[in-house]
Order: sequence, then C-alpha cells, then structure tokens
Amino acid sequence: AEDEVALFERDMKEFWIQFKISYGTEQNNQTSALKDLCKETLEALSEKWSKKLKEEDLMIDKIQEYKNEILQQSKYIAEKEEQLTEIKSKLNQEQEQQKNLTDSIQELKEELKKKMEIKSSKNKAAKEKVEQVSKIKALFKEHLALEMRRIPDEQLQFIFRHIDHKDPDKPYVCTLSINEQGDYEVTSCTPPLDCIAELQLKLRETNNFSAFVANVRKAFTALSYK
Repeated sequence: AEDEVALFERDMKEFWIQFKISYGTEQNNQTSALKDLCKETLEALSEKWSKKLKEEDLMIDKIQEYKNEILQQSKYIAEKEEQLTEIKSKLNQEQEQQKNLTDSIQELKEELKKKMEIKSSKNKAAKEKVEQVSKIKALFKEHLALEMRRIPDEQLQFIFRHIDHKDPDKPYVCTLSINEQGDYEVTSCTPPLDCIAELQLKLRETNNFSAFVANVRKAFTALSYK
C-alpha cells in the first residue's frame, strides 16, 4: 500500500511539472491544449488506478478463496485424524481381544493336558491293580477255596467257600470296584460284615490286597460260628 501511495505522488508531481512547463512557455497560446493534456492525464491516472483497484479486489477475492480452501482442508484433515484415532482404538481393542482369546485357548490346552495326564495315571494305576488281582486269583482259588469273577461295571466279585462247616459249598460274597479316585471300594458284602468299612480303609492305606482278602475270609468264618 505504501508503494502505491508513493507511485501516485510521483505521477502527480510529473503532472504538475508538465503543467508548469506548459503554463510558463505557452501560457497564452496553449490554454486549450493544456486543458486537453490535463484531461488526458487525469483520465490516464483514473484508468490506471481503477485497474489497480480491480486487481487488488481480485487479489483479495483470491486470498479469501484460498483461506476458505485452507479452512475446508483443515476441517477435512481434522475429520480424517478423528477417524484414524477411532480406527486405531478399535484395532487396539481387537488386538487385546485376540490376545485374551489366545491366552484362554492356551489355558484350556494346558488344563486339558493335565486332565489327560491325570486320567492316564489313574488308568495305569487301575490296570496295575487289576493285574495284581489276576495274578493272585489262581493262588487264592487253590489255597483258600476262593473264586474271583469279573462282573459288569468293572467290578470284581470274591466268592468264598469252605467257610461254614455245616455247608462247605455255601458262598460268602464280597464285591469290589475301583472308584473315580482310583481307590478300592466295597460295593456289596453278603452276608453283611460289621467290620467291612474298617477292612476297606486298611486296604486303601496299605494297598495290601492279599491281607484284605484273608481278613475278609476270617470275618466270614467268625460270622459262621455265631
């Protein structure tokens, strides 16, 4: 703006210089020409400044247009940044959920592995106990007049004879099974023995199967004399 004012002042000075020169040398003869010159000069200045003002108006409009575009771009960028923040947040949540799911699956795998190991251990123990019973089955039958039978539900039945001296073939029966904890359990006893719970507990504590069978036979024998 200061440059334009200086330019205007310079143009006005040139005009007055020309005016004074013309007035001093041809004061009487060129009054009409001076008026024309003055008119032409003023028209030229008017046109020049009108053009400059139009250019400035256009420039101001252009600047305002640029400002509006910048404002729109800023709003667009702000919206995109907000959307990006939301996407990042959702992605973090999904990653956390994925991690939790992976951890849960791993925990389930480890738990299943432990259960399988426990089950395998119990099956092994049960198999060993069955093998132990089978090995002494023949021995018991031969020396104690004892017969052992495998019956449904994985139970083992002991049939004692030669107990009642009045009726040697009368059977005295005790049935055993192995429960879910892998322990021996008496499921039936005919005729009933008051001491069977105690004998069962001692069997679980000592795991001495032969002693259990012998003690049951003694208890049946004592009962036969009552």
